[in-house]
Parts: sequence; structure tokens; C-alpha cells
Amino acid sequence: MSSDLEVEVSALAINVTIPQTLRWTDTRRGEAFTLTTLNVRLLPDGHLAAKAYGRPVGGGRGAYVSFPVPDKPELAALVAGAASRAGALWAAHRGLG
Repeated sequence: MSSDLEVEVSALAINVTIPQTLRWTDTRRGEAFTLTTLNVRLLPDGHLAAKAYGRPVGGGRGAYVSFPVPDKPELAALVAGAASRAGALWAAHRGLG
């Protein structure tokens, strides 16, 4: 890559499995979904943004749908812990840790 090219990173993202004890269900268009994964993004301004993803409770070939993450301390701790872990993995990968 040439040194005169400015690289703009719009976000960094990690996917986190929600532990069984923290999973919940939510409803969209009359269908219940079990939320099993978080997508956590580090935004350019340094803030974290998270969405929860899940599949229909009944299984099958339903879509993988996103939902807001509830404002619960244990989920906030999971998001923060995941971001810290990802940072540590990145630092180790880059030989910084």
C-alpha cells in the first residue's frame, strides 16, 4: 500500500457467543427468536455498538435476525469483556502483548 493513501476504518467488529445462562428470546413479526450471538463494533469515535442475533425458536431455515441488546449489567459486562479480549488477541497477534 502506498504511504500517500489514507486508510479510513469505519468500524472493527467481533462476534461473541452469548453464554447459555444469558440468552433470551425476543419477538419479531409474531415469531419468537432465541438470541445466541452478539456483534460488537468499535466505532471510529471509540464507542462500542452491539446487536444481538438469533434464529427462530422453532428452528428450521428461518433468517438470522438482529435485535437490540437489552440494557442489563451482565450483558454490558459481556460486551466489555469481549472487547477487552479481542484487544488482547489483536495485541498478541501484532507482537504487542
